Amino acid sequence: MTSTSTPPGLARFNDLAEQAALAALHEACASAEWARRVLAARPYATAGDLYAASDAALAELTAADLAEAMAGHPPIGRPKPGDPASAREQRGMAGASDRLKAEMLELNLAYQERFGHVFLICATGRTGEQMRDALRERLGNAPEREREIVRTELGKINRIRLARLVEEDA
Repeated sequence: MTSTSTPPGLARFNDLAEQAALAALHEACASAEWARRVLAARPYATAGDLYAASDAALAELTAADLAEAMAGHPPIGRPKPGDPASAREQRGMAGASDRLKAEMLELNLAYQERFGHVFLICATGRTGEQMRDALRERLGNAPEREREIVRTELGKINRIRLARLVEEDA
């Protein structure tokens, strides 16, 4: 049950049928386990409760679950065609020079070769140069350190996407 004090977007999410809610959560994060855990904690009284459940679910993800989540993210500089979320989040690369785009492609490939997965960063509000600099810096991380950074970045992305989900107009 949702109360009258629950924000309308959140109440709408709480009231979605299970399959529709799972689909909406899958748009926020490609990990089926994360979505299952967040769904299981409904209804949410506040957006903060939803974000806390998201963070808790993320903390419990296995390496395989995390890999599944990362597989839902395109490389920086190459948002998925027809995916407004990745295009919006990677807006900082939209006006990047051809040189920067080529450098990002090269760095993305080096990162994927080193760590075995896409470079994941909360790109919202970052310039292409900031993302490039972060990628360069993180290439030197130990794999264990990088996994923790990825988990943190994924948490930021999930919160932004969940906020859009529960704050959207009907």
